[in-house]
Amino acid sequence: MPSRRDQAWQAAASVCDPEIPVLTIADLGVLRDVRDDGDTIEIVITPTYSGCPAMNMIALEIQTALDAAGLTPHRITTILSPAWTTDWLTDEGRRKLTEYGIAPPAIGGAKGAGRRALFAVEEVPCPRCASTHTSRLAEFGSTSCKALWRCNACREPFDYFKCH
Repeated sequence: MPSRRDQAWQAAASVCDPEIPVLTIADLGVLRDVRDDGDTIEIVITPTYSGCPAMNMIALEIQTALDAAGLTPHRITTILSPAWTTDWLTDEGRRKLTEYGIAPPAIGGAKGAGRRALFAVEEVPCPRCASTHTSRLAEFGSTSCKALWRCNACREPFDYFKCH
């Protein structure tokens, strides 16, 4: 039988991101730790950025998942340091983003597609046709963690999950 900590991890890890519902908070790397002191389960989360409006919904969904699993009492702790980075996205999360039509960020900011240097040119591959002949249309897409891009090869617009 799995430990309470493992059961709590599994319950919390099943919570989907409300802004990108194909990703779980585990896929995103938002779920940082689960602690069990023998009495209270503590779920530790880190927002994708400090003003992320989805965090309240995520905390509520975690509480609901823990309650449904009979894991009480519990508390949700949000930590801001170390700051979340797109490097925490799992390989599975990156695959899910691409299949959903969102270009995932490069790991470690490789090939200029990560944290932008002053004069770097970003190469963001199209999630539909994989062409790197793309251009940014707007710094912000459907959410503030995404930018709106267009593929110049297949002409399709797409979101790009920005690096931070």
